[in-house]
Amino acid sequence: MFIDITWGAGGARPGAHNISLEIAATAQNISCIDTNLHLTCNTSSRAELIDILNECKRVGIRNILALRGDPPKYEPERAPEFNYAVDLVKLMREEYGDWFGISVAGYPYKHPDAESYAAGIEHLKAKVDAGSDFIISQLFFTAKDFFDWEKDCRTAGITCPIIPGILPIQGYDSLRNMSKMCSLELPPEIVAAVEPIKHDDAAIKEFGIEYATKLCRELLAGGVPGLHFYTLNREVVTEKILENLGFGTVWSHQKSDERALPWKKPATDKRLKEDVRPIFWANRHKTYLARTADWDDFPNGRWGDSRSPAFGELTDYHLFLHQKTLKPAECRHLWGEQILDPRDAGKAFVKFLNGDINRLPWNDTELNLETGPIKDFLIKLNESGFWTINSQPRVNGADSSDSAVGWGGKGGIVYQKAYVEFFTSPELLKILIPVLNRFGTRLNYQAVNKNSVCYSNTDSTIAVTWGVFPGREILQPTIVDPAAFFVWKDEAFALWTAAWAHAYPHDSVSYKNIMNIHDNYFLVNVVDNDFVKGDIFQVFDQVLEEVKKGDPAAFSPIRPMSPSDPVILSMQNQVLNSE
Repeated sequence: MFIDITWGAGGARPGAHNISLEIAATAQNISCIDTNLHLTCNTSSRAELIDILNECKRVGIRNILALRGDPPKYEPERAPEFNYAVDLVKLMREEYGDWFGISVAGYPYKHPDAESYAAGIEHLKAKVDAGSDFIISQLFFTAKDFFDWEKDCRTAGITCPIIPGILPIQGYDSLRNMSKMCSLELPPEIVAAVEPIKHDDAAIKEFGIEYATKLCRELLAGGVPGLHFYTLNREVVTEKILENLGFGTVWSHQKSDERALPWKKPATDKRLKEDVRPIFWANRHKTYLARTADWDDFPNGRWGDSRSPAFGELTDYHLFLHQKTLKPAECRHLWGEQILDPRDAGKAFVKFLNGDINRLPWNDTELNLETGPIKDFLIKLNESGFWTINSQPRVNGADSSDSAVGWGGKGGIVYQKAYVEFFTSPELLKILIPVLNRFGTRLNYQAVNKNSVCYSNTDSTIAVTWGVFPGREILQPTIVDPAAFFVWKDEAFALWTAAWAHAYPHDSVSYKNIMNIHDNYFLVNVVDNDFVKGDIFQVFDQVLEEVKKGDPAAFSPIRPMSPSDPVILSMQNQVLNSE
């Protein structure tokens, strides 16, 4: 249900807590994972802790594991104001009431600094009485040890949930070091098992997986409220244990019938009221969240144009905008060793749809389930020069728990307008737009190049996904918004250079071809408003027929529309005024 970020993550040095805060905020607000941030108090003043907690509140971190902290490697210049975790718990409750969810650590064996085992339990009760919501235990070796300690805690009057902390055995040295740190003697049966294999890391991991799986099964059978794993930043062993326990898919794939909205909402109060998003960022979830992380309000369909200060500079989002995790050689392996012709770039889009590669610069993840029924049509489009980066099929009244398109929980009916978004050449665009115009108001489209030269037949925000649920208003969570499209196109075009062109030498033909696409191609989105009987791909069949004819005289003139156009300008002024 949540992950922990230790205090000082990234290195035990002065200022390391800032890294912990950054990691926790990113995990919670960008990766949408509930976060429990560890916070130690024995090297900080009251004022410093207040500053840290205020920053936690600002970025939406609501859960804190209150700890005293180990003796600092860097000696503080003053005596600590906070000697125990109970002092930190009291501070949080005094200053913030119930805003923070507070957890504390419990020791199933005698705490190294406690006068006795019983005194350790009394100190734990004091932390709970001060306002702790639940307890996470330190490591232990047998289920009996945990349940005996839990019984003693209950006898002492502790009534809050107690979650067992599981430390999987992942290596001989780490096991020894952890037991020394906690002043614990290893049980003879563990010593007997690991000593003969202490130089065989693979064998020790297998033993650790088997031992922890058995321990967890005993704990779950005994009624514990959950399991808390100390992964030590090595997740493979923990994942195997979870698979053995039957939890293999719990964290990796969220069921579609559990989606409150078609997109995953971050676990932060700031976004509780956010119920509408532009579809353009459907496959670039992280950049959208990064761009809007500091917003206190999420207006329905008015995101501002690319000049709005709300979006800052594109380079501010380097962690999410640029795929720096891929080296140039990896990019070339995925998208083409050489791009000798623009059509070579198009081959990468087809490979992505066929599952031969697992990403494109505009797609962080593999294809969604809903793409299945339209995949063959998308491949045909891409082979014809319309390189798709986003799409959805029309849906006329599907069950809200449908595995492919469902959202909002059980008991609802969901709808979608067919949508397709792609890059294409100016020559194909000249053929495309007259065909789109034949369908009148049934089709809405926008086409824009990097210089904001735009062709469009709409200046209205269009809902492309909506749902009807018992006793609730109709929800319209996904939209196509003209103003947001101008913001998105900056990011979309930047990815040609930041994520693709950089893979080639700047004097190469491949680099020049990618830059030619960046400089001249158009980004286009098309919405088919007929969600009952419409077939957006039949529209493109007509386009392909016109391509075969190749008769420029058959095409009506295209009226350019740029950001200085009165319609667009008026729309942008409304956006900026609303901000």
